[in-house]
Amino acid sequence: MLSVIIGILAIVIGAAAFMRRTGAPLGSHRLLRFVSSRAVGVVMILIGAFMLMSTSFILVDANGVGHLKRIYAFKELPEGRIIALDGEKGPQAQILGPGFHFIPLVRVLYDFEEWDVVTIPEGYYGQLTALDGSAMPTGMFMAPAISDADVGDMLKADSFLTKGGIRGPQETVLKPGQYRLNRYLFDIRLDENTDATIIPAGHVGVVKSNVSQPGINCVEEEVSASAVSREALTVPLVPRGCVGIWKDPLFPGAYYLNRQAYEVTLVDTRVQTWEYKGGYTKRIIDLSVDQQGNIQQNERSVQERIPEEAADRAVFVKVEGWDIPLELRALVQVDPSNAPVVVGSVGGLGEIENRILTPAIRSIVRNVAGASIRVPDKNADGTATEPQTYTLRPTRVLDLIENRDALEQTIEQQIKVEGNKAGVDIREIRLGEPAIPPELLVSRLRVQLADQLSTAYERETDAQQKRIETEQARSTADEQPRLVEAQIAVQVANQREQERAALGRAERQYLEELARGQRAQVDVLGQDRVALLQALEKLLTSLERKPELVGLVGKLVPNTVVGGDSGFAGAAALLGASLGGVQGQTSNPGRPAAQQ
Repeated sequence: MLSVIIGILAIVIGAAAFMRRTGAPLGSHRLLRFVSSRAVGVVMILIGAFMLMSTSFILVDANGVGHLKRIYAFKELPEGRIIALDGEKGPQAQILGPGFHFIPLVRVLYDFEEWDVVTIPEGYYGQLTALDGSAMPTGMFMAPAISDADVGDMLKADSFLTKGGIRGPQETVLKPGQYRLNRYLFDIRLDENTDATIIPAGHVGVVKSNVSQPGINCVEEEVSASAVSREALTVPLVPRGCVGIWKDPLFPGAYYLNRQAYEVTLVDTRVQTWEYKGGYTKRIIDLSVDQQGNIQQNERSVQERIPEEAADRAVFVKVEGWDIPLELRALVQVDPSNAPVVVGSVGGLGEIENRILTPAIRSIVRNVAGASIRVPDKNADGTATEPQTYTLRPTRVLDLIENRDALEQTIEQQIKVEGNKAGVDIREIRLGEPAIPPELLVSRLRVQLADQLSTAYERETDAQQKRIETEQARSTADEQPRLVEAQIAVQVANQREQERAALGRAERQYLEELARGQRAQVDVLGQDRVALLQALEKLLTSLERKPELVGLVGKLVPNTVVGGDSGFAGAAALLGASLGGVQGQTSNPGRPAAQQ
């Protein structure tokens, strides 16, 4: 305003100086004064014009937005409005973009502010609140979302105010990018709570909406977690775009949802592992074998703590009067179609685990382990019967080890029913190692250890026997030459034995034949003559072997035997004659027989 007053005064003064006249003829002195007066007037007019012009232009920065607030005007804003559309006093709907703007007396009639361009970074959204516009209808939580086609036009203040824009929080959000907005009309919130809603892989987002889109038939529908169970959880769900829990979840991706309008609950649809373990003291009896082969046993205890990631501690079951901690693992999964039911009924998978399934699992495991078990029948050799048959009998402690599969199947069947009621699919139930009292296992362990010792002894014996056989083979190889000689000697002895046996058989046959011949001679010649002939034969044989005995025999046996009727007389005479002839030939071998 001061600039305007100074400018006007300068122009008036300059004009007065320029228009001033001199009343007398111009002399040199007066001419100088005239020229000076005109020059001052021109300068003053120029100064005044510059002062006035400086109040009529605005220069807006490239990254700025010019905002005007009128100070002097004849019209006042309508009651309840804060943004002027027709030049009324107050904040103006018009904004100025980058560059030079000429508006007569703009700096006199308006206050000027420059705001930065609104920048929404990637991964965030800008939350809008309109400070002016139509009143929000009763029952409406926030202004309905503006369609993507109209949002560019509706972000202009004059369009927003003339086309039905509603005052208050807006469902519409500013997605990443830059915007030139009238900050007198729109308040922008951008902080850590306005980040995008990210649905990661393996999850779905269940949406609870606080706003409703126009033109949608919003009818609630009772949706059950299981179509086959009347006891299943049910919850009223609505179509997408209505107030309430949406029937259809959001699948993995990034969504720019106004958190004031929508609450998104993430539900993990991957297979989850719930472990029930720890929380008890485990007693153990260790068996050992000393150097003498005696079995010794020592008792110790181990404190089994509950892991941080475990769903709960181990389940205690009572079997045959024994309290036995039983660890187990459950594999569960939520189907995406059941995620809204899970969230609407109990709040989430964690609440399903803690409020519904964990108590159900504990109860079912206790009931099954402490009641009866259906076990397959087996033959005497341990093989399954053909066809397979089953027997229902009370559960025994050792069934927790020997018939674990049957217990797991029974527990799994019953748990699946409870899971379906809650909208959760029980994929698998697996029992862990039960903490069976060691007194029940010592006898079995001792038998197993004894069997192992027996097997070890048998193997050692076999090893010793093989070692002996190896040593024998090695000794045999070392003594092989002598063994060959001994074998040859044995073969020679066997051959000689066979030869002697053959000679003996031949001699026996000869003697038998000789005896038969002698008996024949006896029958013909008589016993005495046969004996004489045998004696003569032996004598002749001896003389044939030793001729030197002939002279001696010749002296003992007479050459001529006279008389006698005995058969020996003739034989003796013949023997003497023979011996004599032989003797003569022997004594005179060179003489002819006639001369001798």
